[in-house]
Amino acid sequence: MQREISAGIIVYRKTNQGLRFLLLYHGGRYWNFPKGHIEAEEKALQTAIRETTEETGLKRTDLRIDNVFKAYEKFIFIKNKAKVFKTVIFYLAETKSREIWISHEHEGFGWFSYKEAINLLQKHKDSAALLKRANYFIQRPAHQ
Repeated sequence: MQREISAGIIVYRKTNQGLRFLLLYHGGRYWNFPKGHIEAEEKALQTAIRETTEETGLKRTDLRIDNVFKAYEKFIFIKNKAKVFKTVIFYLAETKSREIWISHEHEGFGWFSYKEAINLLQKHKDSAALLKRANYFIQRPAHQ
């Protein structure tokens, strides 16, 4: 079985209406967090930052990365008739920027409340579980 490893960031910002999570729209199919493949000699966090910058325009200086939160999404999918075991490593980052410049890979984006984001991620239970974990982590008293 082939293996793939990717990394990404769950990006959020605080607003007067509460937390807003950034989701990217993959044309007609689904919403998800910025992420991508780890390239040779790259560390997971480097990949997560690079991919987030490429897919959203948010630079490292726009992101306050939490150095405690780290979560994994693991699943199997079929690619060219072969099974692939995929692991995605996710980090958590706050931004104050609301301006996003999406790449050609996506057709849209949105800043969503937790409830809205959970509804959009329902097709991908692992992503919904990640969001739930991130939201809980942000809301916990020690994080304030």
